Amino acid sequence: MCQKNKPKDEAATKPLPQWLLGMTLASTMTIAYFTIPIYLLTAIASLILRYPTTKLSFLYATPMLLSLFIPPCYSRTALALLRPIVNYFDFEAIYMDETNVRNQMNEGKNYIFAAQPHGVLSYAGFCAAVSKPDDPGRVPTAVASVLLNVPLLKNLMGIFNLVDASASNMKRILKEGGNIKIYIGGIAELFKCCRTEERLYLKKRKGFIKLALRAGVDIIPIYCFGNTSVLSVLTHGPLAALSRKLQASLTLFWGKWYLPIPRDEKLL
Repeated sequence: MCQKNKPKDEAATKPLPQWLLGMTLASTMTIAYFTIPIYLLTAIASLILRYPTTKLSFLYATPMLLSLFIPPCYSRTALALLRPIVNYFDFEAIYMDETNVRNQMNEGKNYIFAAQPHGVLSYAGFCAAVSKPDDPGRVPTAVASVLLNVPLLKNLMGIFNLVDASASNMKRILKEGGNIKIYIGGIAELFKCCRTEERLYLKKRKGFIKLALRAGVDIIPIYCFGNTSVLSVLTHGPLAALSRKLQASLTLFWGKWYLPIPRDEKLL
């Protein structure tokens, strides 16, 4: 499936302060992906080498050490503060039979929400959570376990209510009557897409179907238009290979002005 996008200057159609605030908040996630791994590596090196001094090395590593003991935590308040990103991306959600699904969830029926495509970061998913901040509390998003164990990054992304995507954990959630959202294609799909073309990675992703059949739950598909357009990704090289192995977005990516700033293109 191909989707062509025409760049547009949202700053020209939105009040500049509102546009800048939305861009700043949206860039927090991407900049964190660049800076946190670098900080963690230098903090570990500083502790090992006790450079420049033992006291200063521990002081420098304090955020990392504290994060080790702080679990990721869903925060409705934090999501509400991110509201300007919805306007930055001109986000719009279209639901089919939303009222019926919500009523059935209230009555105890649970679902698997299967989303595609993934993108470097799912800004469409972020905007959906921000526009309805109560929803992540009811429908956690399954992610690779590595993301839940990276200090600081797990706390930043944890506000969206993330859970381990292992089969055993998702089976447990569904068995207990919970709902879950998964990105079917995962990181493998990320490297098959570009700004002008989207390819869904489905052929080898049948596990969620088996999970739904065994748990006796329905699957609700979600398509995120624009997820692969706001950021471009380096699809080759050692970082790309490492991303595939760890199932995390560790490769180089860029957006507006070739910086880690997501493009202000419409998300749907």
